Amino acid sequence: ACTTCRACEQVCPVAIEQVPRIVAMRQGQSLMQGEYPQELNSALKGLERNGNPWGIGYDKRADWAQGLDIKTMAQDPDAEYLLWVGCAGSFDDRAKKVSVSLAKILIKARVRFAILGKEEKCTGDFARRVGNEMMYQMMAMENIETLNTYKVKKIITACPHCLNTLKHDYPQMGGHYEVIHHTRFIHGLIQGGKIRLNSSFGGGLAYHDPCYLGRYDQTYDQPRSILSSLADQGLTELPRHGKESFCCGAGGGRMWMEETMGQRINVERAQEIASCGVENLAVACPFCLTMVEDGFKEISRNEEIKTFDIAELVAQNMI
Repeated sequence: ACTTCRACEQVCPVAIEQVPRIVAMRQGQSLMQGEYPQELNSALKGLERNGNPWGIGYDKRADWAQGLDIKTMAQDPDAEYLLWVGCAGSFDDRAKKVSVSLAKILIKARVRFAILGKEEKCTGDFARRVGNEMMYQMMAMENIETLNTYKVKKIITACPHCLNTLKHDYPQMGGHYEVIHHTRFIHGLIQGGKIRLNSSFGGGLAYHDPCYLGRYDQTYDQPRSILSSLADQGLTELPRHGKESFCCGAGGGRMWMEETMGQRINVERAQEIASCGVENLAVACPFCLTMVEDGFKEISRNEEIKTFDIAELVAQNMI
């Protein structure tokens, strides 16, 4: 049931690292005993056959970018930045809108970037967290070979799970890159005067800290700085935020599994957000976006509370 959110490690008074041990136990179950939740089969087959847990044809990975005139690394191997779109940003209809918004921001700021297109595959984060280490290593080696062939040095990504894997896991296998989350990068563009925002976004606005961006990457201030600069009513903090933020329920492979114990995590989080009386919620992770929106639907508050990725809000409010 572990979502690998690391909240337990955050509060542990003797700094025990529980999550790596839980993942190691999952590896033992999956690889040695062949015992793992069968509901994962569809997503794992999708990874094996098409390089993404949705199982959608890999040749459609760049379809979200149609009409934006974005080059691939094959077309522009000297691009300064690689935009790592990720599986959700490539295939999930809701997350594709975030990819488009981020691309528009980079184009507006005249950032020279490119994507891998159909050469990109899942980082393998999902496979590693559910214990299928063999599949993770196969995917990681393929991606690292592709990245090193193009001599990629700098990577931007909107997915904290991709960020964590590319930044912290890939160096173990020879993949050394400067990886930055889109909130940090956008904050840098604003600070450097590359893009300007108006502060006319109306209505109460709160921010949900993704576990893999906050506790894993210590990124707390930049998203809040961006949101505070465009919200005319300021930013409302949720009861559990920052280092003590509450998980959306999708990490550790739980995105692809059903919850069978107690109340669903995303529903509890949705109820907590709704109790704050805000009309808008900002997130910075495609999994959080899906889970929280689904939570609002579950409690029939999806018409009252709108959920946005930070990139969408920035793209809507650029001058």
